[in-house]
Amino acid sequence: MRRRTKIIATMGPASESEAVLTEMIEAGADVIRVNLSHGSLDDAIERYRRLRRVEESIGRPLGILVDLPGPKVRAGSFPEGGAVLEPGGVLTVAVGHERSTAAQIHVDHEGLLQDMHAGDRMTFGDGAVVIEIIDAEAQGLRARVVHGGRLQGRPGVHIPSERLRMPTPTAEDLRLLDAFVNEGTDMVAVSFVRSAHDIRRVGTEPHPAGPMVIAKIETRAAVENLDGIIEAAGAVMVARGDLGAEMPLEELPHLQKTILHRCIALGKPAITATQMLESMVSAPTPTRAETSDIANAVFDGSSAVMLSGETAIGHDPVLAVATMARIAQRADEEFDDDGWAAKVQRLNQSQRGSMDDVVTNSMTNAAWRAASESGASSIICITRTGFTVRSIARYRPRAPILGFSTDPRTLRQLTLSWGATPVQLNGAFDIQQQVAQAIETARGEGYVRSGDLVAVLSGSPDYKGVATDALRLVHI
Repeated sequence: MRRRTKIIATMGPASESEAVLTEMIEAGADVIRVNLSHGSLDDAIERYRRLRRVEESIGRPLGILVDLPGPKVRAGSFPEGGAVLEPGGVLTVAVGHERSTAAQIHVDHEGLLQDMHAGDRMTFGDGAVVIEIIDAEAQGLRARVVHGGRLQGRPGVHIPSERLRMPTPTAEDLRLLDAFVNEGTDMVAVSFVRSAHDIRRVGTEPHPAGPMVIAKIETRAAVENLDGIIEAAGAVMVARGDLGAEMPLEELPHLQKTILHRCIALGKPAITATQMLESMVSAPTPTRAETSDIANAVFDGSSAVMLSGETAIGHDPVLAVATMARIAQRADEEFDDDGWAAKVQRLNQSQRGSMDDVVTNSMTNAAWRAASESGASSIICITRTGFTVRSIARYRPRAPILGFSTDPRTLRQLTLSWGATPVQLNGAFDIQQQVAQAIETARGEGYVRSGDLVAVLSGSPDYKGVATDALRLVHI
């Protein structure tokens, strides 16, 4: 069985060459993430264009996700080799961009002294070091090290979201976004989302005319406003680094399940991210706990799992992708398809949606059941926006999903959808003509063979709304 859970790999210094990128894609990367928190805009655009050249060379759709920095706060650079902060030690936190030491950490947030109060905690580097503010003094904030460790480079600084008085997306985010909208990016991730209003502030055209907007769930406010955010976004990312700093750690696994299940109920792709193969930044094999973490993310219903530092700065990015691909594929084989579909049915029954939602839920449920009971070899979806593919994908059917579209950006956005293989249709979008063309293309490219039974799912031109309302079983 082909792997169905998608893999996002982050591009970075270790994976910037076209040769390594090509190897990562061949090893299993479906989407490449460009992290805009580092480097200049010109550098980021050059990396984006390099990815498009790689896409052209491999001859199939490649999704590109640009990740906006958001109101990200970072510490000033630590000396080479880093600095060790000992538990119980006292230090000063000052505003500025100067270099940091174990005795004084500079932070690039002008509102720091107003936002942080005595008793508040600050976290560095995804939880590597935690300090607690004691009081304010002339030079800055005096703090005590609660959990010590080594800090290197320019680590991120987590300030509790209810304290951080910065908008999402920031003015810099919007400047970066404009540049990448002009480049034609497929997906954009918005950091530190607090409400659906933050997603609406992005202001791009709805996908596929514009990029698919991915909301990163990493604040307490986002958890509290989850359903509104999911409905406003095109997809959701469970960003466990900052979310783990905002919420009690013992709550994190349960929040992951809740977020993933809500996304599936609403037909939105869901990504699980952060420290999935962290040990492979420097080691050739993952820990046993990391292996279980990836498998459990698949069992929880993740549409995609993401690699960050493992491929951006790791010693062997290709090996990291190949390792994740093997683990995810094995978990896909053990996935409880029937139990999951029953769960989606229950979630759908609890939803009060529009008539379009009712029609789509009913038809995709029927398609899943028909494909399952008939032993259909594939589910062929004819889609303009990707909506039909995402709707059937939440049922996690055993049959492969073939997503046919005339829109190149729709095809690239489908690289994020669980189980979906994007396939190009030529000509203008016309359901009546393109069902036959899709079947012929699927046979010509080896996805189906003569004698197979396939399910064909689409929206009909007669339906007045936006819904998936047509299903047929076709004997090839």
